[in-house]
Amino acid sequence: MAKGKQYWLLKTEPGEWSWEDQAANGGVSKWDGVKNRQAQKHLKAMKLGDLCFFYHSGATARRVVGVVSVVKEWYSDDENSEAVVDVKAVGEMRRRVDLKDMKQDGELKGFVMFRQPRLSVLPVPEKVWKRICELGNGFEGDGIDIGEDGGDDAKV
Repeated sequence: MAKGKQYWLLKTEPGEWSWEDQAANGGVSKWDGVKNRQAQKHLKAMKLGDLCFFYHSGATARRVVGVVSVVKEWYSDDENSEAVVDVKAVGEMRRRVDLKDMKQDGELKGFVMFRQPRLSVLPVPEKVWKRICELGNGFEGDGIDIGEDGGDDAKV
């Protein structure tokens, strides 16, 4: 039985790999450097077309900043024998979603990121994905036209 689209969250320190780095050069990169076995298992579960939140971690920036899609399913990086996937930038969040805002939102209670904050690759239930997208007013490339004033009713 085939599974539908899955959603994920990928964490990175902006000093090591930022959204700006990801969006440059066509927006395609390999997502590597994942050492934790559980996080590697999540990488191996990713399928073509799955969407991932691009999350800046670290002391100064804990927030969802963009969305990437899986463009090459997991493979082994010959250099380190670790699981790797290729991802492509889809679009930046219209409003970045801070960790503190997610933790204060009752609809996100129980999200695995709050229970396992050090895990760098996390599954995101569809309900949680939709809520974070709502908090961020969606992302560029999501097919929703927000209009110049940020609202759905830009025409007066």
